[in-house]
Amino acid sequence: MLPTDLTVSAVVEDDGKFLIIEERSSGVVVVNQPGGHIESGENPEQAAVRETLEEAGCEICVTGLLGVYLWIHPQTRQNHLRIVYLADLIAQDSKLPLDEGVYAVHWLTASDLRRRSRDLRTPTVLRSVEDYLAGKRQPNSLLSDMMPIQQNVDRVLANASLV
Repeated sequence: MLPTDLTVSAVVEDDGKFLIIEERSSGVVVVNQPGGHIESGENPEQAAVRETLEEAGCEICVTGLLGVYLWIHPQTRQNHLRIVYLADLIAQDSKLPLDEGVYAVHWLTASDLRRRSRDLRTPTVLRSVEDYLAGKRQPNSLLSDMMPIQQNVDRVLANASLV
């Protein structure tokens, strides 16, 4: 069995548009929320803040937990577990260098994302935006008793929404 790929991301909405990046993944340019892996010494919330700055040049403030999502790649059967936070935009600096592999930063509506569904890195991108628009939220305490996340992936998986 393949190990679970654990990542974090942030849903950042501003006036009906969502912060989205275009990045290269497996040789293809895809659409995604800013996010990535948790580094040593970080909690998931800190990782989401750092990744959003590195990938989109945006400073954010995490305001809550949207959810935990599990997507299983249909060909490889790799488990992709993503912790998705809600965040407010504090500032955007278009002059900051973006992470290698990030081609562009966009603000897209949910309709824009639906039209680009074939370009999504994973279905979790659109699912998390739709859950946000539907008002779904998880209590912040959902993850606190599972820290450190990397050592409690099985417990987090048990609480994930299947995408």
